[in-house]
Amino acid sequence: MNIPSSIVTILGTGVWGSALGSIALNNQHQVRFWSHRGKKTLESLVKDAPIIISAVSMKGVIPTSEKLRSLDIPQDLILVTATKGLDAETTRTPSQIWQTAFPDNPVVVLSGPNLSQEIVQGLPAATVVASHDLTAAKVVQEILASDTFRVYVNEDPIGTELGGTLKNVIAIASGVCDGMKLGTNAKAALLTRALPEMIRIGTHLGASGETFFGLSGLGDLIATCDSSLSRNYRVGYGLAQHKNLEQILNDLEGTAEGINTTNVLIKIADLEEIAVPIARQVHRLLRGKISPEEAIQALMERDLKPEFCDLEP
Repeated sequence: MNIPSSIVTILGTGVWGSALGSIALNNQHQVRFWSHRGKKTLESLVKDAPIIISAVSMKGVIPTSEKLRSLDIPQDLILVTATKGLDAETTRTPSQIWQTAFPDNPVVVLSGPNLSQEIVQGLPAATVVASHDLTAAKVVQEILASDTFRVYVNEDPIGTELGGTLKNVIAIASGVCDGMKLGTNAKAALLTRALPEMIRIGTHLGASGETFFGLSGLGDLIATCDSSLSRNYRVGYGLAQHKNLEQILNDLEGTAEGINTTNVLIKIADLEEIAVPIARQVHRLLRGKISPEEAIQALMERDLKPEFCDLEP
């Protein structure tokens, strides 16, 4: 498939939106940026654009989708969501929000081990674009793929989305692990046990377990849980040093989506009776109910069991 030069509208002018815009621009596409703080209207920036990429924060997804819904957009316009998170009120993912707002349009999820600062530097990376409309996903693949940004496709948007969302909770735990200087063995154990927890949640919510072993699951988990470029990792690292959460957030540049995701995830887990031991300790830690030392102790004292029982049907 050879996609000619096209118009790509990016919703959100943060680091991630800017990084995606630079990729499309380097691929000779015309890129338009929209921000709710900008002077240009949304209508003028989406006019004639066959693809819109939403890179707004989680809290901005619903307001932005409502703004776009007030416009007369064609049904073949492709909506790409690059936001990682869960809505606090509805517990829905960004793609579910977009698909509800635009039931007749193809919605594509973009997610993977994509630290924005590295992409801006032109360092090599890979990602996944997933949709029930595989043709739309392949169009997005062609527009964004380059020598330094490899793009894969799949047909599991919810799994692709949840992989990128749930790993932010684990990244907080990973930051705690490193901040407490618990060592490589503990970090490896944490990440290995985190994966079946993510799969358990994802498959319960309709995802394919296989997706979590790919770039948007395991790949994103590794990248985010081992880098100080991750804001969620830095939240955990700060908590391990007994810093106040408010102080940590004031020092961050941008949003640590893992905090809201943890709160929503616990709400889902309680309602659906899903076992989420790591996320539950992160939740208690974020709320100031336990210390980092107590969180680690609680995980180490759990009942003994076979290693792979979590993946049994």
